[in-house]
Amino acid sequence: MGGWIVALDLDTFEQLLETLRRFVSERLIPAEKRVSEEDAVPPEIVAEMRELGLFGLTVPEAYGGIGLTTEEEVRVMFELCRASPAFRSAIGTNIGIGSQGIVMDGTEEQKQTYLPKIASGELVISFALTEPDSGSDAASLRTTAIRDGDVYVVNGTKRFITNASHAHAFTLMARTDPSKKGAAGVSAFIVDRALAGISIGKPYKKMGQQGAHVCDVIFEDCRVPASALIGGKEGVGFKTAMKVLDRGRIHISSVCVGVAERLIEESLAYAMERKQFGERIADFQLVQAMLADSRAESYAARCMVLDAARRRDAGEQVSMQASCCKYFASEMVGRVADRAVQIHGGSGYIAEYAVERFYRDVRLFRIYEGTSQIQQLVIAKAMLREAEG
Repeated sequence: MGGWIVALDLDTFEQLLETLRRFVSERLIPAEKRVSEEDAVPPEIVAEMRELGLFGLTVPEAYGGIGLTTEEEVRVMFELCRASPAFRSAIGTNIGIGSQGIVMDGTEEQKQTYLPKIASGELVISFALTEPDSGSDAASLRTTAIRDGDVYVVNGTKRFITNASHAHAFTLMARTDPSKKGAAGVSAFIVDRALAGISIGKPYKKMGQQGAHVCDVIFEDCRVPASALIGGKEGVGFKTAMKVLDRGRIHISSVCVGVAERLIEESLAYAMERKQFGERIADFQLVQAMLADSRAESYAARCMVLDAARRRDAGEQVSMQASCCKYFASEMVGRVADRAVQIHGGSGYIAEYAVERFYRDVRLFRIYEGTSQIQQLVIAKAMLREAEG
């Protein structure tokens, strides 16, 4: 399959989706069991993903990427995420939270230096925000970056960092002004993994999403060049992180939709084959009710995600809509996975069937990039601001 780095007119985009559908069906879905058992995406599949341009989906064309709009990105995720979330995770930080801080707020020099390598997949970049004592309360992070001449000296620990074990660089959030509490003292940096003073913890053993790796990243007197400060400005890192997360939340919502649609496919196929009392269980009304609930909810989430994506592409402020999508879609896919196991009965609890694995995989969606409870707070605060004028 050839690369996709071409001007994305409608025909080209439809061709991209068709190529991806084939890739998912022929290469990714058959490899899911192996990925789960080996806790790794096979190198040859990662190489194919590079060749297809998947690492550069959202990097602007000027820097070697495909430059998808938000709507195009979510439509690609609907297709890609019919397969195990581990495959999406392999490219996730490059097209999302790892790269977008540079795309949105980086200097021209930073963009020229990093984005072409991110787009090609030659460089894997992670997003280092969460800490042992700072997850949902991102503004309270403790990692410091203290200016010392033409470098910043970084100290602190980042926790649960996706793709850290094989990252070549990190988009790092650190406190440059410890005298300022909350978001005001936080700055964003691009930190090369090769710098002295960086160590990576062992990958965590997780409930689900085998093949996607998260580790701690420890900075001990790591001397980061001042030129690594994103946009060359101190104190705006938290704003950068929030802009990145707005797009990231729409992205994760589209991942949830893709997974939900796969689970519905699996549930429907099983229900049409499985017989009880001399009939297909698909003909039992209570099973039909579960199928219908899952279809209605996944359709609602798909519509929400497309609407939020189009609004963002039109230049609207979409923080509330992004949180609505993330909250609804991540909770939705949990319910769909639960029904899928129920429809499969005892077989749904057995590792031979994909729904057992997906049931564990989807639990994470309600936690990362802002828990469901954080999304509720974001939505409610936006409603209050609107009402108060």
